[in-house]
Amino acid sequence: MSETDDLICVASIAGAFGVRGEVRLKSFTAEPDAIADYNPLTTEDGSRSFEVGIVNTIKNGLSVRLSDVTTKEEADALKGVKLYVPRDRLPSLPDDEYYHTDLMGLEVFDTGGTKLGVVKAVQNHGAGDLLEIHGPGLKTTVLLPFTLAAVPTVDLTSGRIIADPPEGLFPE
Repeated sequence: MSETDDLICVASIAGAFGVRGEVRLKSFTAEPDAIADYNPLTTEDGSRSFEVGIVNTIKNGLSVRLSDVTTKEEADALKGVKLYVPRDRLPSLPDDEYYHTDLMGLEVFDTGGTKLGVVKAVQNHGAGDLLEIHGPGLKTTVLLPFTLAAVPTVDLTSGRIIADPPEGLFPE
């Protein structure tokens, strides 16, 4: 297992917020303001580490102060940086919940054992999670609703998902 396999992306910096070094932070935790509970957060390569202090809730994110960032210029330079924590600092999940990172790369099979593709990403446009499936015979990716009805089985140990997709979602 590589070092980055043990790191989970929990936030990204969307740029400076104000002139005193605060940044606009997009939190990927279930409760956005719980991001501070995971301090310190590090960059993917581990070269920088930050203590996060929430200043305010703002549109599409949080206004936060990062340790060692005191100017607007320093905050601007961090735009686009993703922040990570070691997996062991995250809470364990109930049996029917998964971290998005654990679903990506899993092979997806239908209930008859036919391979449908591989999970490329997990998306959410407000109505629930969608598994973005890419695979053989697909001209474009397919968005499979991540519901118990459409995805009855997720087996992380064997790296497989068994899907019962809605009729017509995948080509015959």
